[in-house]
Amino acid sequence: MADHEITCLSCAQASRVPDDKLGSGAKCGTCGASLFPTKVIDVDAEVLTKASRTDTLPLVVDFWAPWCGPCRSMAPEFAKAASALRGKVRFVKLNTEENPKVGQRHNIRSIPTMVRFARGRERGRTTGALRAPQIQSFATTR
Repeated sequence: MADHEITCLSCAQASRVPDDKLGSGAKCGTCGASLFPTKVIDVDAEVLTKASRTDTLPLVVDFWAPWCGPCRSMAPEFAKAASALRGKVRFVKLNTEENPKVGQRHNIRSIPTMVRFARGRERGRTTGALRAPQIQSFATTR
C-alpha cells in the first residue's frame, strides 16, 4: 500500500495519506481540515503552488473570475466532476481577479481555463466551459 502526499487546501501543509484513506475522511495533521472536502474550494497562490508541485494525486485547477458568465455556468459541472472523482483527483478553483499574478505565471489568457497538474508538472490544459463528463475525461487523461 502506497502513501500519497496531499497538501491541505486550508493551511498548505503536506500530509501523507495511505491509499485506503483517499477520499474517506483523511484530515490535515496540522489544522484538522478535510484533505478531500466535499465542496470545491477556492485556493490562494500559496496553496496552489504547493499542491501543484508536491501532491501525488492529479490536481485540476479551474482558473475563473466572478464576472465571467461561462465560468459561473461551468461551476456546477466542475463540482459534479469533483464529486465523481473524489479520492482520485483533487479539484480546486483559483479566482484570477483576486490572484492576477498567479494567472500571469500560469499564462492564463482566457477563462475559464482548466489546468491539470500531476507530480509537479502541468499535464494538460483546456479553455472554455465544459460539462461534467468532459471535465472528468480531461481530469483522468494521462
